[in-house]
Amino acid sequence: MKVGILQTGHAPEQVIGTLGDYDQMFARLLEPHGIECQNFAVVDGVFPDGAEAADGWLVTGSRHGAYEDHDWIPPLEGLIRSIQSSGRPMVGICFGHQIIAQALGGRVVKFEGGWAIGRQSYSYNGREITVNAWHQDQVVDIPPSAKVSVSSEFCANAGLVYGNQIWTIQPHPEFGSEMVEALTTHRAPGIVAPDRIAKALDDLDRPTDRMDIMAEIADFLKQGQLT
Repeated sequence: MKVGILQTGHAPEQVIGTLGDYDQMFARLLEPHGIECQNFAVVDGVFPDGAEAADGWLVTGSRHGAYEDHDWIPPLEGLIRSIQSSGRPMVGICFGHQIIAQALGGRVVKFEGGWAIGRQSYSYNGREITVNAWHQDQVVDIPPSAKVSVSSEFCANAGLVYGNQIWTIQPHPEFGSEMVEALTTHRAPGIVAPDRIAKALDDLDRPTDRMDIMAEIADFLKQGQLT
């Protein structure tokens, strides 16, 4: 199966040499599940010819806001709607979660409650999961076709499902402790409250369910593959 990665941002320069950029993080985690990835850096204006260019799609995280005025956001929203119409499976992570919701009729805002960074707990299909997060923006109004699947006290709409075709989540299952530490070091100071930075650093060695979530993402993409 070939999954097209719609890359909407870049990792900090300080980690690209060791951890890779966002597309490489996902490709490395999906490859053991028999998924081949092709990257389209839409943040740099690189788009596929259309929804038919891959069997399934994944929209990455980004430091940008879905509501911001960037030339690549309107065509990305159009592509998201085309993918939905094509019936191909699609997954969205963090910004991807937000831009898919916005493209399909939801609303994204900068959350007044501030940032969630590092290890966070969520309710997911009746069980508790822990995944690393890195966001301030949130989906506050969900699209008519979506249902909430993941939530927390801090982020009510932390995961959405759109029938059996689209699955999105606010936190980052692709982020391990090294990535959280890098973001906390290079992007958080002066932006995130010091107590939240300290908590994220304290939790670096605590386990998360990220690999289980990545396995679910792989299964979702493969089960929805067009034949």
